[in-house]
Amino acid sequence: MQTHEILESVQQGKMSVDEAERLLRRQPYEDLGYAKLDTHRRIRSGFAEVIYCEHKADEHLVEIFARLFAEEGEALGTRANQHQYDLIRGRFPQAAFDPLSRILKIEKEDKQRSGKIAVCTAGTADIAVAEEAAQTAEFFGSRVERIYDVGVCGMHRLLACMDTIQSANCVVAVAGMEGALASVLGGLVDKPVIAVPTSVGYGVNMQGLTPLLAMLSSCANGVSVVNIDNGYGAGYIATQIDRLAERGKA
Repeated sequence: MQTHEILESVQQGKMSVDEAERLLRRQPYEDLGYAKLDTHRRIRSGFAEVIYCEHKADEHLVEIFARLFAEEGEALGTRANQHQYDLIRGRFPQAAFDPLSRILKIEKEDKQRSGKIAVCTAGTADIAVAEEAAQTAEFFGSRVERIYDVGVCGMHRLLACMDTIQSANCVVAVAGMEGALASVLGGLVDKPVIAVPTSVGYGVNMQGLTPLLAMLSSCANGVSVVNIDNGYGAGYIATQIDRLAERGKA
């Protein structure tokens, strides 16, 4: 529960002052021995802790997922696999898993999404990373428009979607190969562009190093770059921008 929610509950008579004090004094993390869950992260940053599932021991993953779900009423895991989904589903039948983005989550059913983020890919091979970005942003409460397969080999495809892209609060550009999509979008929109290089491409792509360097070297203004295949990081930053933009409109 966030500080604002605690104070509102006290104001509305739903919670006693003593109970609120107990919650606010609670240690800001939960020590499980093998992990220290950052239960105050939402209070500090506006986003609850997210579980990086890859390489976690089965028993650790299940317990961390259960504790965060109990704390937040929902939980988000990234880079999960089918085996991990089966483990979580065995305890939480409502869990959902997308094998493309590798997102594993339990999400509140009544969640309201606001704002607008445009997530664009150069090709269909980039969609897995794009979906990690899009579903992260949606989990955190942003509305996402997907514009896929609009790379520079056919500029008319991108230009046909510009009304949708230009109306977004920010744009996520996901591209492998030479990573040109980010620079093109940077020259066409007046919103921040978050460039995501992917490890998609032929030999000289160098597992994403070529588009990473190209995006870092972009001459287009307003382009920032996250790490190779880091859809989660792009979705997180995009949501921060989206929230600020919506707050400014209020």
